[in-house]
Amino acid sequence: MPNEIKVSPKRDSLRLALAQLNPVVGDIDGNLKKARAARAEASAKGADLIAFTELYLTGYPIEDLVLKPAFQQAAREACEAFARDTSGGGPAVLIGLPWAEGPFVYNAVAYLDRGRIEAVRLKYNLPNYGVFDEKRVFAPGPLPEPIDVRGVSLGVPVCEDIWSEEACRALAKAGAGLLIVPNGSPYWMDKQGQRYSIAQARIAETGLPLAYVNQVGGQDELVFDGASFVLNADGILAVQMPAWEEALGVTEWRKDGKRWRCLPQPLAEIEQGDAANYLACVTGLRDYVEKNGFPGVVLGLSGGIDSALCVAMAVDALDAKRVHGVMLPYLYTSNESLNDAAQTAEALGIRYDIMPISPAVEGLTKSLATISDGGDSGTAEENLQSRARGTLLMGLSNKFGPMVITTGNKSEVSVGYATLYGDMNGGFNPIKDLYKTQVYALARYRNRERPKGCLGPTGRVIPENVLTKAPTAELKHNQRDQDTLPPYDVLDDILNCLVELELPLAEIVARGHAAEVVKKVERMLYLAEYKRRQAAPGVKITAKNFGRDRRYPITNKFREKL
Repeated sequence: MPNEIKVSPKRDSLRLALAQLNPVVGDIDGNLKKARAARAEASAKGADLIAFTELYLTGYPIEDLVLKPAFQQAAREACEAFARDTSGGGPAVLIGLPWAEGPFVYNAVAYLDRGRIEAVRLKYNLPNYGVFDEKRVFAPGPLPEPIDVRGVSLGVPVCEDIWSEEACRALAKAGAGLLIVPNGSPYWMDKQGQRYSIAQARIAETGLPLAYVNQVGGQDELVFDGASFVLNADGILAVQMPAWEEALGVTEWRKDGKRWRCLPQPLAEIEQGDAANYLACVTGLRDYVEKNGFPGVVLGLSGGIDSALCVAMAVDALDAKRVHGVMLPYLYTSNESLNDAAQTAEALGIRYDIMPISPAVEGLTKSLATISDGGDSGTAEENLQSRARGTLLMGLSNKFGPMVITTGNKSEVSVGYATLYGDMNGGFNPIKDLYKTQVYALARYRNRERPKGCLGPTGRVIPENVLTKAPTAELKHNQRDQDTLPPYDVLDDILNCLVELELPLAEIVARGHAAEVVKKVERMLYLAEYKRRQAAPGVKITAKNFGRDRRYPITNKFREKL
């Protein structure tokens, strides 16, 4: 590990740049190029130091990719090259990367100045809950010590290091004057309030101001909202950078006696509630498509609320020219659905085609009948309609290159109200972690306003009839979702209790739900695990999504007694 530099003469001012950027996992050269551009901008603004986010050079999270020796070496070489850039003056650098020492790999931050790597600090607390499993791939570092950065004693706890008190207390005891926290903190609902509370707790314990720099952008199921900030030693917000966009914030610091203080700046407004959830879905979809090199997307437009919201998000993420909607009607598709799908496509300005599935369904039905012994038509025949649609959408993807968006919401995904190899086909699902009631809320929100950075039109983009009609899969005559499912407000509350809150069944019944309904929903939730294991990835919005957060066995006989 590099030796520490000699302590610099003390100073009483600091200009610190916070680089809130969108790295791409594995694109070390591209991330370095973006870092160099940010450092050049920070230099032009007179910054003394620029701080990047957790594991910025490699992107985050990198999962088992970090175990590859060639990957570790490429990250180290990029860091050394960036260090050489500092030999000609300009800002010093704090940048995150994996750091291999002997048989271990650490989640590290390197301090670059005077043409070399002057110091390295290692993440002490490794999260191993929810979406995080860093203990699988990283070794924990020791309690951190401050770094002397051109006469300023800085503590650099990394992300999870501020979620408990040990690392920050050790830094304060060792003489750190302020804390800079590089983060890869993913979004979920109401997360920013949690971050403020955690940061304020560390400030109260140490008496030190804190600068929190977080990455932005989507990476598979996770989406990062940025929203970097600075809190002074009194816990008051001095700087709030925007969410959902790349930004370089240059902060001014003064030392008054023994304490550092950041000069206040105008605070960016941070989106909350429906606005934040909508932007999370759009950001996750956009970056999944862009970072994986798809030319655009294609999806089935059924005339229902889920596909309408998904196509609106796709247009907002990618522009109408890159979105293709296809209506795939059959015998049970109503004129109402045909009209609603067409109006949605027209409102959003996308390419829209109608591709009847009758020939495919009838051919499959005849083939199935050859060995079905004349049994009654039922679920198997209904699912052939969904599978014909899924196959045709995948055919369009194979033929022309766009990625198929799948459109099942969390309520449906929870209880298995979806068809494998049918409406579950697709590469990505922007609403996978939104319950049905949340889908309606976001659709109404999008009709009221177009969020910042979105590329779709202003005004109503989802027809009113789509919002008010009874939801249906239209796989048989007069079918409605509520024929087999509880009303969605009831279903979603029960599911939230079972999935996010893990409440005992008795407590869920005590909320006013019928015991037989609660037991039915629990049974459906468990039985659908095999479907979820095969589902497309989708943006994490809630506190506990399927996949990274909630990992249940497929074979599972446990049922709670009530």
